[in-house]
Amino acid sequence: MTKALRPGLYAITDSQLTSPATLIPSVEAALRGGAVLVQYREKSAPTTERLRQALDLQAVCANAGVPLLINDDVDLARRSGAAGVHLGQTDDTLASARHLLGENAIIGITCHADLELARIAYHAGADYLAFGRFYTSGTKPDAPAAAPTVLTEARQFGRPVTAIGGITAENGEPLIRAGADMLAVVGGLFGGTPDDIERRARTFTRLFQQHHPLFSLSR
Repeated sequence: MTKALRPGLYAITDSQLTSPATLIPSVEAALRGGAVLVQYREKSAPTTERLRQALDLQAVCANAGVPLLINDDVDLARRSGAAGVHLGQTDDTLASARHLLGENAIIGITCHADLELARIAYHAGADYLAFGRFYTSGTKPDAPAAAPTVLTEARQFGRPVTAIGGITAENGEPLIRAGADMLAVVGGLFGGTPDDIERRARTFTRLFQQHHPLFSLSR
């Protein structure tokens, strides 16, 4: 694992599940349950609202010692003081994000199910490689399907490997066994009360305790 990244649950917010009123309590619950990385994903709110939420999340994550990443928006990551950004294939280039955010920023790249995209991201300096979807996803139903073997094959790049797409505590174990260092989870984590979210997060954390060889070493 590199920089501040550790094996474990990667919590991704979603405005349908983490409304402005529940965003902070929901993320705090995920952090109590052991989330090792948080991504703020909000595409429709006004710029001022997104900045306010990102600043609030950055304070919460910093207090927990967990990095906050911003989905797609490099400028928002810079303005909020977030640890970095997650980029899709149609977003800003990794080089431009690195130039704006600096060498210490965490920059992850969506690679779908494509090892060639992963190879390009690796050579461009990505800090982690994200693959998926692995299961039916309510967040990205049209994303191309990925097989767990891509996680195993991606180990060749020596970067943390993230799995995303329809992941729950019930179906996450095979992905960890296949090579996932982080499970990026939206609907399988958020929704319900903070107690519900914390309970789900703890279940994911136990999966890593049981099945990831580096989990205890990263603590």
